[in-house]
Amino acid sequence: MFKTRFTEAFGIEHPIVQGGMQWVGTAELVSAVANAGALGFITALTQPTPEDLSKEIARCREMTDKPFGVNLTILPALKPPPYAEYRQAIIESGVGIVETAGNNPQEHIDDFKANGIKVIHKCVAVRHAVKAEKLGVDAISIDGFECAGHPGEDDVPGLILIPAAADKVSIPMVASGGFGDARGLVAALALGAEGMNMGTRFMCTKEAPIHQKIKEQIVANSERDTDLIFRTLRNTSRVAKNRVSQEVREIEARGNAKIEDLAPLVSGKRGKVVYEEGDPDHGVWSAGQVQGLIHDIPSVQELVERIMSEAREIVSERLRRMTGG
Repeated sequence: MFKTRFTEAFGIEHPIVQGGMQWVGTAELVSAVANAGALGFITALTQPTPEDLSKEIARCREMTDKPFGVNLTILPALKPPPYAEYRQAIIESGVGIVETAGNNPQEHIDDFKANGIKVIHKCVAVRHAVKAEKLGVDAISIDGFECAGHPGEDDVPGLILIPAAADKVSIPMVASGGFGDARGLVAALALGAEGMNMGTRFMCTKEAPIHQKIKEQIVANSERDTDLIFRTLRNTSRVAKNRVSQEVREIEARGNAKIEDLAPLVSGKRGKVVYEEGDPDHGVWSAGQVQGLIHDIPSVQELVERIMSEAREIVSERLRRMTGG
């Protein structure tokens, strides 16, 4: 067993987190993660309405009696979702842990903390981690450049970002971006984190609510099969490389691309269809460079047990031999 400040603070057995993922963080996956002794997050905005979120939380409770949380990501949008209503649904549902991400979460943090909810804030820069600690969050999830989704604009990989953040914050920190196996967990702990967050790796499990063909595509892909899109818009996103992502990059390369030019290609509805129908070229979908380390589609329980077993072996055997212990 690996006990850290993070596992102790959040009441979990293993220092492994499944953070929020649009269209993926549903009760099926989150409950499986919780039952395996890790910490999973329902993605609030995957649910069409705050009422649907309340139902999803209740559904998850029917599948596990262990701790789980809800992710609330605050991003700029032409028509922002009713964040305050989603926040209230989380509070009224009695969830004890929330993962925030995106824009300044101060308003949400204040309300969550007033209701006794622990908050983890996911960020992509040391300065953001420092600010989040000052805002009163209980833990940080620091996301390196390797990650799926939004890596920020600084392009700092985890090998530098994690220890740099560990030097600046005093609250527990989870390492995100590029993690998918026991080697990553041991490395994260060595770099100053107290756990690791996995997204793409959890997508490629039996319980993940996405089409089998997409899981098989992740297994087939290498670490080189991602694209960075929206770079020219200063809203960089790492997605799986496919025909649509390549077309987006071509449009951006011509210069002066606007979101209106890209919207028909990058619609979230198209990404949802990818997961539902299994056509990896139908739209853009998030996947990290960790694809190159994913070679199978286990159950969540199998994956977590494997990681913890191999991590113990690395620490007790491999490192011991190297140090002559």
